[in-house]
Amino acid sequence: MISMPDHVARIQAEWARERPDVDVSPQGVIGRLHRLGGHLTDELCVVYRRFGLSEGEFDLLAALRRAGDPYERAPGELARFTMVTTGAMTKRIDRLEQAGLVTRRPALQDGRGRVVGLTSAGRELIDQAFTEHMLNEQRLLAALTGEEAAQLEQLLTTWLARVEPQ
Repeated sequence: MISMPDHVARIQAEWARERPDVDVSPQGVIGRLHRLGGHLTDELCVVYRRFGLSEGEFDLLAALRRAGDPYERAPGELARFTMVTTGAMTKRIDRLEQAGLVTRRPALQDGRGRVVGLTSAGRELIDQAFTEHMLNEQRLLAALTGEEAAQLEQLLTTWLARVEPQ
């Protein structure tokens, strides 16, 4: 089966023509991952918006839900689990608190610290949104066979372990 060159292959061919002295083969992987990441983000955000959430707000609610009962974490811990700055975290928490999805209270061990927790409305929303999110991810992965998805997961796991600090 002969496939037509995709966007990345066309860019590589142009660079190979213009700069034959530079190895453009990394673009084959990086360029495609970058484009795929953009497409996936667009498709994932459709579900978040359906529940009135941004990607970051979904991530924050999910981090609280994963904490288990009583569904609480300190803001610094939330920042680590969601990989955002504490300043950005504060804005997300403010919006979610105004929407009645999270609460803030003083930490029991240290009255100066704060704890963010899911409200019952927040738990109900993230449970519904997460179910839809997983169905959406399954839909997106259906473009691959089970074997292809497993191979890709293993390759990405290996690569990420070599790049990302533990």
